[in-house]
Amino acid sequence: MHDQQKHPEQQIKNLADQPLPDYSQLMETARSTASEISIGQSLFLKTHGCTSELDYKRQCMRDGRIMYHAHIGMNDMDSTARGLRELHRHLDQQGFRMDRAGFALDRRMGLPSDLWVSTAAETGPMLENQQDWSALAQSAPIQPHLGDFMIGQPASFSNTVQALRIGCTTVGNLSQFFTFEAPGWDDQLATSVETLKAITLLSEFREQGTMLHSYLEDGYGALFKQCATVAAWAMLEYYIVEELLGAKLSHCIGGLTSDPIKRAGWVLALQKIHRGDQVGSMIYGDTISFGSDFDKNRAVVSEYLLWDILMQMYSPSGHAVLPLPVTEAIRIPSAEEIIEAQCFGRQIEQSARRLYPHVNFSAAEAFADRVCRDGKVIFDNALSGLKQCGVDLSNPLQLLYVLKRIGAQTFEGLFAKNTQSCDPTDMYLLSQQVIDNYRPMFESSELIEKVKGKRLMLASTDVHEHAIGALAQLLSEAGAEVTNLGSEQSPDQVAESLSRHHYDALLLSTHNGMALDYGKQLRLILDKESIDLPVLMGGVLNQKVENEALPVDVVDDLKQLGINPAVGLPNLSKLLSSQ
Repeated sequence: MHDQQKHPEQQIKNLADQPLPDYSQLMETARSTASEISIGQSLFLKTHGCTSELDYKRQCMRDGRIMYHAHIGMNDMDSTARGLRELHRHLDQQGFRMDRAGFALDRRMGLPSDLWVSTAAETGPMLENQQDWSALAQSAPIQPHLGDFMIGQPASFSNTVQALRIGCTTVGNLSQFFTFEAPGWDDQLATSVETLKAITLLSEFREQGTMLHSYLEDGYGALFKQCATVAAWAMLEYYIVEELLGAKLSHCIGGLTSDPIKRAGWVLALQKIHRGDQVGSMIYGDTISFGSDFDKNRAVVSEYLLWDILMQMYSPSGHAVLPLPVTEAIRIPSAEEIIEAQCFGRQIEQSARRLYPHVNFSAAEAFADRVCRDGKVIFDNALSGLKQCGVDLSNPLQLLYVLKRIGAQTFEGLFAKNTQSCDPTDMYLLSQQVIDNYRPMFESSELIEKVKGKRLMLASTDVHEHAIGALAQLLSEAGAEVTNLGSEQSPDQVAESLSRHHYDALLLSTHNGMALDYGKQLRLILDKESIDLPVLMGGVLNQKVENEALPVDVVDDLKQLGINPAVGLPNLSKLLSSQ
């Protein structure tokens, strides 16, 4: 959880006063390692005669070719490799090319390998040896994209070394550095050091086409209220990565943006932010409009994908498009579902090419102009404010460390407070809509009678914190005394917070295929510390298990642990009323 103080300027000054390692020596260490590394050649790059993914992307931009991305999250490397081969085989038979694939790895990949055994398994495969790493790049002619739990984590440097050796030349995810924590890890300075070294390593191979991927909506971009603040943050990442460290930055956005004008506009805005030389990694699919109705989800894919393809035709930026499987919102998609989505995407491209001559992009251009204009004001405010608080703007390590510690709310509150931005983020609008839609439920006399005056603790097991944020507001309005621990809370951290004060109930949100393991660890600690209170868990209640390609439902298992599963806010409301 980010440090929170009543006086944020003083907080920044205190952080700026903390002694840090000499960043120049850390960079020299990384450069020394670079001299011992040679970039490998993935099967994809070999097949298409390219030296790097950047080289391939630039060729596609010149040719007007639409690139496609798939996201794969099988439980182990064997099923992941099979999925890659199956994906390539099916698409190749129909004359389609699968350009790149990202992997939803187990979060333990962000940790040093000696900590893997003692940390709970989560959704996704582990890369435990060189054979596993090689399988990502050699199983099929599909370029591997390594974003999740790579750069920005305690194992940033070692992971980047391995990625380069297999021919993965686009590595990320910088934005996750600011919001994600490796499970059970709390040494943010060590994470900052390893992140700096990893970016320096990429900068050493810039001429060979390496890029640092940053998915803005996996970081503070997901938490800001205004689009202009997201633009300012992209400018700040560009400043640190390109100007201070010399690496090539590749931005991604889209998962939390449903408005087609904004989706198209962000491509244009990022071109401006990157001074006309943006080569993006991908445009993520619109996940916030997804639900359990697969037919409606297919309509969502049709709309966002149409605009994403049209914008790549209008302003080629190197971003691969992502046709999401319709099951994305409720579980990890299977290989067959990913194949179906990719084939559907090619149908949408045919429609986009027929429609393109008749589309006007002026609204997207205007959006890009607004967010870049207002974002530049916020960016300038940030640099000026940080400098006034004692932050050395030429020290990339200090900037990374301070910005990670202050959090999104403090950043936006300090540096965006005097701007006149008129474009709220879609995620903020959705959060407000959820609050408005469910407020009548939380205004019922039955629920208010149950929760009024009760002390409730809320926490998320991972980075997804919008649900608990909305819930915290609704419960507070109903009269509860709410403590929101925020995201990335381990069982130890939750229990430690519970031990300090009396609480009447604990409400947890989870997402990453770890519900049962987390529940077991929490139950052991609570029993050991003699902490007895109702525990309600919501979100995606599944668990990664051996010999299963996908996580399995664990609702009944959680009940046996004495944990109350809360599937959706209506169910949660009933559970609260029954406590």
